[in-house]
Amino acid sequence: MHRLRAVLAALSLGVPFVASAADITRIASALEDDDPFDLFIDVGFERTQTRAKIVREQLSTNAEPGMTGDVAELWYKGVDARLNLRMAIGLYRDLELSFKLPLVFQQNEEWNFTSQSSRSTSTITNNCINADGSLIPNCLGNPDASAPLFGVPQESFRGGLGNLHFGLAYAFFNQEKDDTKPTWIVGIDYEAPTAKVRDPSVDTTDSDERGNIGDRVHKYQIYTSFSRRMGAAEPYFKASYTIPVRGPGIYSNCDQRNATPPNLGAPGNCGQGPWNRKETGIKAPEMVGMLAGVELVPFYRPEKHQKFTLDLRAIGNYVGSGRYNNELSAALRKLLTSEEYFQIGGMMGVTASAAESFQIRASGTFLYNTDHLLTNEELGKDLDGDGEINDALGSPELNPTFDWRYDLVSRRFRAIGSTTFRFDLSATFSF
Repeated sequence: MHRLRAVLAALSLGVPFVASAADITRIASALEDDDPFDLFIDVGFERTQTRAKIVREQLSTNAEPGMTGDVAELWYKGVDARLNLRMAIGLYRDLELSFKLPLVFQQNEEWNFTSQSSRSTSTITNNCINADGSLIPNCLGNPDASAPLFGVPQESFRGGLGNLHFGLAYAFFNQEKDDTKPTWIVGIDYEAPTAKVRDPSVDTTDSDERGNIGDRVHKYQIYTSFSRRMGAAEPYFKASYTIPVRGPGIYSNCDQRNATPPNLGAPGNCGQGPWNRKETGIKAPEMVGMLAGVELVPFYRPEKHQKFTLDLRAIGNYVGSGRYNNELSAALRKLLTSEEYFQIGGMMGVTASAAESFQIRASGTFLYNTDHLLTNEELGKDLDGDGEINDALGSPELNPTFDWRYDLVSRRFRAIGSTTFRFDLSATFSF
């Protein structure tokens, strides 16, 4: 009862707890008068599962001319399970250098028909169009002559060492040193393209031979975070912006210009005119992230360094458009151009400290991904300045990565009702 009354008093009267900063503003320091060196080692298991319904635009016989309707085709499920190893070292007063390496156990995907679709009715399996837009001879009305976009059901298996991260962060204000100011951190996280490059054209349906997961893209995330401890509550905020920069050895769809059957609409344009490797290669999306939350401390025993924390968080992310590996790339074996979308959700986590140098944390995150196109490649470029793109077969204005089977309006694929759930379990060792 005495402990409960103390916690309630702190919550209502704002009596400060002598506790470390919120997890979002934790920083390693060095060369302090009472703390010459900080070292944090984090070992965490993370499992992320994404589900979505994939629909396809089709001309509607009941709508106005030119209008399209969406027809349900597939259920998509993606699972990413990994072990994250992170180390943060104090370089100077409130200046931190960090390293992170993910070991991806599995990055698996699967596709199955919905209840509204089947092998006999699906436009995926009953396809009569070539990548260049021409019709397959004697195909209409003859299922035996069709050329499926890919087999359904299907699975893809990938894994391996992920990209190495390097981080640098500095706390301009630190409430632990000056309780009149909040803790304010500015940092940059650099994700180096160290993982082996992913080739979407490679068959990864064999679980014994997992495909690679790298994208050969440098990613620079600039972020800032704030927290302010007020009794047993510590609200916080973080904003981040991720800038992708393509590195050497990126994958281009034109790498499969000689594939059989063809997977490009105009493979002859690869390397010609404006269609260089930069134009036909991966274009990773820019991302903006914002989160706000509060850490609550219902139990704290400072003399024994025992603490229990409840973390509640709201999350909002923006994912820009780009050409990259999305929910259909492994099935269609190609980089696909995705439409921009938003992620909205939240997180709930708990942290328990049993000793000064050890704590364990568990959290669950749920995100809703707004509906977005998965096959949205541009038709081409107006090279002669006549205001139109010449879409005739063999035209140099055609984008070689455009595929008439699923990039054309009325044939495009879209992900709807997409949700992501992530579970994290981690342990932190402090020295």
